[in-house]
Formats: sequence, structure tokens, C-alpha cells
Amino acid sequence: MDKDTRPEAGSGGSNPGVTITSLLLSGMLFYGGLGWLVDRWVGTERVFLPIGIVLGLVAALYLVYVRFGRDQ
Repeated sequence: MDKDTRPEAGSGGSNPGVTITSLLLSGMLFYGGLGWLVDRWVGTERVFLPIGIVLGLVAALYLVYVRFGRDQ
């Protein structure tokens, strides 16, 4: 083969936009789900769910920064 068709090192072979979107959504869903479970366990209504969603978004943004934002 003349061309090197291997993906760049560390990219995982997927589109960075898809990876970033997946990280953001999964973080919000996971921590939002944990917040919902805490709401059910404690007996509150819609207190920990938004806290979990925001924490999930912050954690996902940090992961995006670590993976794509820093100079390598």
C-alpha cells in the first residue's frame, strides 16, 4: 500500500467532534442519573438531579480539555 491509512496516534480512529459530544452527553447522563438516584433515596424532588447534571458536564469538559485541549 502506498498510503498510510492508519489513524493518528491517540485519536482512536473516530471523529473528534463525535468523541467530544459523546463525552459531554455521557457525563451529563451518568451523573444526572446518580443525582436522580440520590433524590429518590433521600426523598427530595429535583434537587440532586440538576446538581448531578452540572457536575457531569464539568467533569466531561475537564476530560475534553485533558484529551484534546492541552499541547502534547
